[in-house]
Amino acid sequence: MFDIRKIQEQIIYGAVKSALNDETAKEIVFGKDEQARAEDNPTWVKSTMKRLEDRFDESEVKAIRMQCQCGYGMNEKLELIKELLEASSGMEEFGNLNKAKAAGLFCERGELFLQFLFCPCPMLAEVERLDTYTWCQCTTGYSKVLFEKAFECEVDVELLKSIKAGDEICLMKIIPKGVIWK
Repeated sequence: MFDIRKIQEQIIYGAVKSALNDETAKEIVFGKDEQARAEDNPTWVKSTMKRLEDRFDESEVKAIRMQCQCGYGMNEKLELIKELLEASSGMEEFGNLNKAKAAGLFCERGELFLQFLFCPCPMLAEVERLDTYTWCQCTTGYSKVLFEKAFECEVDVELLKSIKAGDEICLMKIIPKGVIWK
């Protein structure tokens, strides 16, 4: 069995180190004098995000967290999106396919959305509620990578709602920056 906490520590450490330096990465992930190593997962998630938010501005936090996506199940999801692309000739048709809807995709007024009716993140299983969307920005990074591979163009992803932050669903807007259907 893999240790999701260790994986997240390594991913966040690498993203912060890349953005600034080793010392800051160590302090964000493990806290002052490495006190966060003893925290349980829910406490660690919240305290790590607080340290990240205290050290970086909002756009930097989002960029760092977008790099922290786990990539779990990416190939299967990519296959599904490619199948949906082949079965459609435009965004409305794509988002209205039954398989798209079953996967949480939908199109409204020509815009593509992805929703989850539950939180899919194993690190948040024991977290009652998050104070901000910071932790959940990793899923925007995951979705960006996924849809860029499938659409073969740049994609922006906006996190609009998060169950763990008190919303009724998790909701992202997927914004392709290029032509998908030729």
